Amino acid sequence: MGHSGESGRGQGLHNPDPVVREAFIMSYDYINYVTAAPGKPVPAAPTAASAALRHAGDELLLKFPIFFRRWPRIFQDVTESSACPMLLAILDEHFSPTAPGGRRRELAWSAILSVYVLAGQMAVHCQEKGMMGALPQLQECVGEYVERLICPEIRDKGGWDGFVSRFGKKQNLETQVKRVCCYALLLLATGIFFHLLWKRRHL
Repeated sequence: MGHSGESGRGQGLHNPDPVVREAFIMSYDYINYVTAAPGKPVPAAPTAASAALRHAGDELLLKFPIFFRRWPRIFQDVTESSACPMLLAILDEHFSPTAPGGRRRELAWSAILSVYVLAGQMAVHCQEKGMMGALPQLQECVGEYVERLICPEIRDKGGWDGFVSRFGKKQNLETQVKRVCCYALLLLATGIFFHLLWKRRHL
């Protein structure tokens, strides 16, 4: 587990580190998936982890639609140039260091899922508002965020197999979905706070 991924940083989808490369594949695929045109055939997920992410996101939408309806209110003042900074600010606040010495607490797979789900909701909002230029920016900045802050822990977990096992289509997701909604609701509360700050700065 000693590979740090530093030598491949910045290469995104072509990163030689399979853990980092998977993080970017999931970011690009999930945002493409949630913003696909209605009725248009969607290509199959490129990897098992991206398929699990699609499935878990769909389960959240089906079981907790009210949660998804709240995000447009949080994102209403987002612009094409502010989408990534606002998303990263929410994520940074939620995943800020809590342990002595600045070490981050161990992240559950549900928390990692919530990063991608939130990014997907931001992407959907930008698409609906005609800010298509924000989508590739979101794909890249989410991949970079996961690479920088989450991939080291995923590497320690042995890779993305645990994510696939937890959220793969054949699994019973009811417990996991409830757990990720707890993380997502925390993100929502953080998003409301940052939304108010965002408006105050731009008044």
